[in-house]
Amino acid sequence: MEPPLNYKEIIQILPHRYPFLLVDRIIEMEKGKRVVGIKNVTANEPFFQGHFPGNPIMPGVLIVEAMAQVGGVLARLSVPGAMEEEGEANIYFMAMDKVKFRRPVIPGDQIRFELEALRTGSRVWKMAGKAFVGRDLVAEAEITASIG
Repeated sequence: MEPPLNYKEIIQILPHRYPFLLVDRIIEMEKGKRVVGIKNVTANEPFFQGHFPGNPIMPGVLIVEAMAQVGGVLARLSVPGAMEEEGEANIYFMAMDKVKFRRPVIPGDQIRFELEALRTGSRVWKMAGKAFVGRDLVAEAEITASIG
């Protein structure tokens, strides 16, 4: 699969489904190196009901989760044979380091996630990620995940 990837293609790669699939599109990818993905933040996201009434802000942990899902697309498509291993090749979040939140994400924002592979392997991946709304950096983190 080559970018751009839409919803139908993303659900063939990731096991996540509504309301926890937080990636709408993959717009760029260099297998084994980097990926760029998009999340459109809408007012009807279920988490806005309680976070926070009258002042909706996307929870930071979900921003990092969305970042990890974009990275999961890169890892699954980069590891030979990972797409053929149904169920066995789920991506599991192992760690997040150097997490920083710079500004709130609100309904109507479009988050662009840019991730770069720091360490790759057949099973464990470490990536540096940044989340932008427009030109503004809203969050950054280093994430580690395992395939299978």
